[in-house]
Amino acid sequence: MTGSWEELRDFYNGKKVLVTGHTGFKGSWLSRILTGLGAEVTGYALEPGTEPSLFQLAGLEAAMDSRIGDVRSLEGLRQVFEEKKPEVVLHLAAQPIVRESYREPVYPYETNVMGTVNVLECARLTPSVKSFLNVTTDKVYENREWEYGYRECDPLDGYDPYSNSKSCSELVTHSYARSFFGDGRCSVSTARAGNVIGGGDFASDRIIPDCVRAMEKGQKIVVRNPRSTRPFQHVLEPLGAYLLIAMKQYGDRSYEGYYNVGPDDKDCVTTGELADLFCQAWGEGAAWVSQSDGGPHEANFLKLDCSRIKKTFGWQPRMGVAEAVGWTVEWTKDWLAGRSASEAMDRQIRRFFER
Repeated sequence: MTGSWEELRDFYNGKKVLVTGHTGFKGSWLSRILTGLGAEVTGYALEPGTEPSLFQLAGLEAAMDSRIGDVRSLEGLRQVFEEKKPEVVLHLAAQPIVRESYREPVYPYETNVMGTVNVLECARLTPSVKSFLNVTTDKVYENREWEYGYRECDPLDGYDPYSNSKSCSELVTHSYARSFFGDGRCSVSTARAGNVIGGGDFASDRIIPDCVRAMEKGQKIVVRNPRSTRPFQHVLEPLGAYLLIAMKQYGDRSYEGYYNVGPDDKDCVTTGELADLFCQAWGEGAAWVSQSDGGPHEANFLKLDCSRIKKTFGWQPRMGVAEAVGWTVEWTKDWLAGRSASEAMDRQIRRFFER
């Protein structure tokens, strides 16, 4: 299968890879995959933003070269690029929460826009970089609440500060690709991923972490917007796609571009349906209630058309949303029982890539 463990290992083994945002939820899973593939991984990010944090639970600080820094600092990034001379750059660092962007609207623009400028500028000035991938979001599109999935050619215009800043990050990437990487030295792409779930997400204002916290407290789950439809997918789905895109474009610029990464239509469910799946997987009388907190605007309907990545790479989602929830519950119960987080991650990573 395209993007199999063996194919990825053949490419990434020994490669110098820089991951920004490696201390976050997605960054931790990605770093764990890359170290397992034999890559020489350097991370650049702020300290983990949650307590507990998956980065610390997974013991990643001892498995990679972890640099603590802010992508808003061009000087800090330049030092790491000059020292490590990465060949592949995977840019995940971001302020990722919609509701937080309403509370502090300047910060997502500083991080998501100027942070992207700084990482791209370092890639421009570092001849070793051959493949650059900017990870954005499904929320970059001008959301008209229609039923069909957004395509890569649809207009970009995120509504809230987080989504809009990610739209701007896309435009920055497009400009740098045209202005500075036309000589073929480095391939540049962006990946617009749907909502991810998985074990080890401890962020605030996300449905699955909210579910887990409610279970820990023996309470009912509070769901703010149960009718909101989202492209939920297990975190390993987009990470496998990122690694595939970066690998394929490394030696062939015909693969660079803009890619949606999300589930099939049948797995785009409402938040209420996702909560149902969580309660079924968790058992023990788990239940949820609908309770709006009168918070700021969030999209009610959002789907992605992933035809392009499927046609270009032969990529397909490897699991449906019910199985994704099941894997999340499995990891969480292992962790709550005191079992090794890193071993649980490795077990799920190998199971995912071997299917």
